[in-house]
Amino acid sequence: MAPYTGLSARIELEVTETDTAQAFRTGSVPVLATPRLMALCEEASCQAIDGHLPDNCTSVAKRLQFDHLVPVGVGGTVWAEATLDRIEGRRLVFTLSVSESAGLVAAGKLIRVVVDRSAFLSNAR
Repeated sequence: MAPYTGLSARIELEVTETDTAQAFRTGSVPVLATPRLMALCEEASCQAIDGHLPDNCTSVAKRLQFDHLVPVGVGGTVWAEATLDRIEGRRLVFTLSVSESAGLVAAGKLIRVVVDRSAFLSNAR
């Protein structure tokens, strides 16, 4: 079954020491790292389209626009949601959001491109 607009997935994460800016070496504070948030959103986008691509295809991230709005400490819980908003040929455009009980933590847009797995890997350097 081909991907279609409206597909979405939600992933929950309890923040641990390994998820922090200190652990990622992207800052000196023990709060949820921006790269970890972005990876969580990418994971949600992959889950949203799981089972909707041909067997020989996968999708790869092409562009990510992301705003990290609020820090979340160790022990906090966040949930990331990715929703497929538009399909432009091989491009899949997702809206991303990350929230916690107090509200929005981060938001953005992600473009993934559907590629032939073998052809893509043969071009890897």
